[in-house]
Amino acid sequence: MPALVETMFSVREKPWHGLGTIVAEAPDSQEALRLAGLDWNVVQKDIVTADGRDYIPGFKANVRDRDNSVLGIVTDRYKVVQNKEAFAFTDALLGEGVRYETAGSLQSGRRTWILARLPHQYIINGEEITPYLVFMNSHDGSAAIKVAMTPVRVVCNNTLNLALSTAKRSWSCHHTGDIQGKMEDARNTLLYAGQYMAELGKSFETLQQMKLRDQKVMEYIEMLLPVREDATPLQRKNIQKLRDDMKQRYFDAPDLIHTEKSAYRFINAVSDFATHTKPLRERANYKENLFVKTVDGNPLIDRAYQMVLAAA
Repeated sequence: MPALVETMFSVREKPWHGLGTIVAEAPDSQEALRLAGLDWNVVQKDIVTADGRDYIPGFKANVRDRDNSVLGIVTDRYKVVQNKEAFAFTDALLGEGVRYETAGSLQSGRRTWILARLPHQYIINGEEITPYLVFMNSHDGSAAIKVAMTPVRVVCNNTLNLALSTAKRSWSCHHTGDIQGKMEDARNTLLYAGQYMAELGKSFETLQQMKLRDQKVMEYIEMLLPVREDATPLQRKNIQKLRDDMKQRYFDAPDLIHTEKSAYRFINAVSDFATHTKPLRERANYKENLFVKTVDGNPLIDRAYQMVLAAA
C-alpha cells in the first residue's frame, strides 16, 4: 500500500504503512478534503496527435488541475465526479454533523476514497456498532463509482462485512449517463441502513449461539489459510505464521478474551486478522488488494461466515 498511497489522513490511529496525516478529531467535509490532499479538480481536455495537427475523436484526457498530470484516457461519454462532489454527496446523505475518519488519494490521484462515520450508533447483542459509509471513485476510467456501508465495532475497529443477502449495503454506477440521477438512486438504496443493521443483529445472534470447540477453530483456520501441495518450505513457513497470527487473535485478543468461544468470536478474530495484519511480503498487488478488501467487504470474512453457517 505505501507505493499506492499518494495523500491521506486518518483519525487517531496511524496506518501500518505509516503514511498520511494523523488528526485527533474527525473533521467535517471541508477540512477533510484539505487534509486528505483531495482539494483539486479533474479537467477534461481534448487529445491531439504528437504534432498537434489532429484531434483524436471520441476520447478525452482526464487531467488534474493542480499539476496537469494525466489521470487517464476516457471516452467522451465519461462524466467526471469531482472529489468535492463525493464529499457533498456524503454530507447530504448522512445529514448534519457527519464526520470523516479517513480519506485519500491512491495511484497518483487515479483513485480516491473517503470514509465517514454515520451519526447513529446501534447496540446489537451488547455490542456497540458504529456504521460507516465509504465512497470510492476513480478518475482514470478503470472502475465505477461505489458507495458501501460497513458496520464497525467501536471496541476494536473490526469491520464485520457479513454476507447478508436480504439487506442492501452497497451501490455502484459507471461514469456515464445521468450521474445526478444515479446518485439520487444511491441515496434511496443506502437509506435502508436500519434494515441492514436489523439483519446484522440477527446474524450476530445466530453466530453467538454456535459454540465452537478449540479443535474446530483450528480446522477452520487451516481451511481459510490452506497450504498448496506444491508449496515451497518458505511458503509453508509463511502460511504457518499467518495461521498462528489468526489463532492468537481468536484465543488471546484482549477485546475477545471475555467473549464466549463461538462462531461470533471466530468471525471477529478473522475480521481483525483480515483488516489489521501486515503482509509478509509487501508486493504492490497484495497491498492494493488489501485496501480494496478492507473498505469493500473482505472475501476472507465472507468465506469464514459461510463456513460456520454451513457447519451449523
